[in-house]
Amino acid sequence: MATPVVTKTAWKLQEIVAHASNVSSLVLGKASGRLLATGGDDCRVNLWSINKPNCIMSLTGHTSPVESVRLNTPEELIVAGSQSGSIRVWDLEAAKILRTLMGHKANICSLDFHPYGEFVASGSQDTNIKLWDIRRKGCVFRYRGHSQAVRCLRFSPDGKWLASAADDHTVKLWDLTAGKMMSEFPGHTGPVNVVEFHPNEYLLASGSSDRTIRFWDLEKFQVVSCIEGEPGPVRSVLFNPDGCCLYSGCQDSLRVYGWEPERCFDMVLVNWGKVADLAICNDQLIGVAFSQSNVSSYVVDLTRVTRTGTVAQDPVQDSRPLAQQPPHPSAPLRRIYERPSTACSKTQRVKQNSESERRSPSSEDDRDERESRAEIQNAEDYNEIFQPKNSISRTPPRRSEPFPAPPEDDMATAKEAAKPSPATDTQLLVPNLEVPPRPPVVTSTPAPKAEPAIIPATRNEPIGLKASDFLPAVKVPQPAELVDEDAMSQIRKGHDTMCVVLTSRHKNLDTVRAVWTTGDIKASATSALAGLRAELRRGLPEGGTRGWAAATSVDSAVAINDLSVVVDLLNIVNQKASLWKLDLCTTVLPQIEKLLQSKYESYVQTGCTSLKLILQRFLPLITDILAAPPSVGVDISREERLLKCRLCYKQLKSISGLVKSKSGLSGRHGSAFRELHLLMASLD
Repeated sequence: MATPVVTKTAWKLQEIVAHASNVSSLVLGKASGRLLATGGDDCRVNLWSINKPNCIMSLTGHTSPVESVRLNTPEELIVAGSQSGSIRVWDLEAAKILRTLMGHKANICSLDFHPYGEFVASGSQDTNIKLWDIRRKGCVFRYRGHSQAVRCLRFSPDGKWLASAADDHTVKLWDLTAGKMMSEFPGHTGPVNVVEFHPNEYLLASGSSDRTIRFWDLEKFQVVSCIEGEPGPVRSVLFNPDGCCLYSGCQDSLRVYGWEPERCFDMVLVNWGKVADLAICNDQLIGVAFSQSNVSSYVVDLTRVTRTGTVAQDPVQDSRPLAQQPPHPSAPLRRIYERPSTACSKTQRVKQNSESERRSPSSEDDRDERESRAEIQNAEDYNEIFQPKNSISRTPPRRSEPFPAPPEDDMATAKEAAKPSPATDTQLLVPNLEVPPRPPVVTSTPAPKAEPAIIPATRNEPIGLKASDFLPAVKVPQPAELVDEDAMSQIRKGHDTMCVVLTSRHKNLDTVRAVWTTGDIKASATSALAGLRAELRRGLPEGGTRGWAAATSVDSAVAINDLSVVVDLLNIVNQKASLWKLDLCTTVLPQIEKLLQSKYESYVQTGCTSLKLILQRFLPLITDILAAPPSVGVDISREERLLKCRLCYKQLKSISGLVKSKSGLSGRHGSAFRELHLLMASLD
């Protein structure tokens, strides 16, 4: 009898160089799970077929980096929003521009297609949400209510509602027919990055940077449950097609959650870093992530994952009867969506209208068509994916096959995978096998090796250091057995220098922490990261005493003249708005200016966060005090406050020039600087 081969639950499928410059956004086609669209700083939108190395189509026309992309449900249209606020819609079957939509004053952060009509919703950093009619090339309605950038938009499955998530920590639900907000869902303590409707029931899930996922009842407009303890900010979630569970793309892992009550059914380790989007096809979950100009795709075999109401399937025992699975509950807990029954006819009618408009375009459309192009770079894949859809009475497309899983890398992993798990009753033990080598990762072009101008915060190895320098050397022909003493001596190579750096930083942080705990934050300012977290969790006194302590801590941190210490302190202070006082601003602003000019991405991010808090909290106060008429008589406290406001104003004016010069940058940095530039507009 042939020995069964154990395959992986999750594996890396492919890595490609998607753009000539950094990738700024990407999205998967939810219907097929096989189509990938990427937007880049090179102002292009590229179309890819998962697990194929060559670009199918490249769409041009945008004059600024593409910040957001979205495919419609049939995967026939694609919409892309840029940093300049413009939106372009392409018809993939006709391979040409369909519409250009203008009206937002800042970059487009989120987009979504209406599930039935030809409408597009857009959310921007200008805090506005707009609903566009693609056929008439106009804005149908504008929804106002958020106070910060709108990060995610989703239409309900029945097309009647629109959910929005924003940096102002709120989720809002809009009624498209009435043109007004139905409800606001507060509760998150950080920016909300993603929202997702349950496919059947009146239930909404939201994920936030506060590392929580909340489930909202759309009938009672209240929270159902809250899942805490995510390993990082929640950026991508997806309901199972039957609605039995929710998948969360965490840092290097996939987690499967249930609600009522909240619980985690399973966790799968996947080395995808920060996954950007998820899709499901053929009982496989596809995840995509990007870093600089590279895009990677990953696969998780859902038949080997425990879900609510199901038993994890053993891939070796495909003949096991499905009757062992408990039946899905027949009656949902909440109301279900009522979908229109005329969706197909409506879609065909809209397509006929858009086709007639393409045959007789206006002069402005002519200009858009001249400026925008769809370069078909792989005609064979393009004809296979898009051309069969041109026939109205077409046969159903051929069902795509699941991606084959590679075998386990070594015997230890294979044996571990063959052990009985809590979710399974029986497993076959796998004897020693000769596992064939894993196929190499598919790449289109080699990744650039040049050192980046900005050192990313998510790098997996130190800049300028090679991991091989710290590992024992292996001789290829006949490697000799390495004794412990030799291995330790090689591991210690270069270790002393790093220890000196870390010891010095730890000493500085301890110094700042000591000042903070004595009750002076402006002098004690940089309490060590771990120490400060412990002190804050124990609950230092709120109010003025704590604010004064923070200000004194900062003085101490500045005196040490180590930006890393300042960053550690600000990362804690930024989480406690009550610590910010004018005294603290006058000391921190010069350090923020240095952080904004740093080559380290994490330093720039911390500086932007601190400056944003100062602008939101103190800029109105500073401008009001400076514009107020002089007081009558002697008011010492008012004079001191006036001097502090003048100093802060002078420092902010100095920083505003730097912010303006960097607002033209691409990617996340440029987006943060443009938001700061908008907040600093009142300085002019």
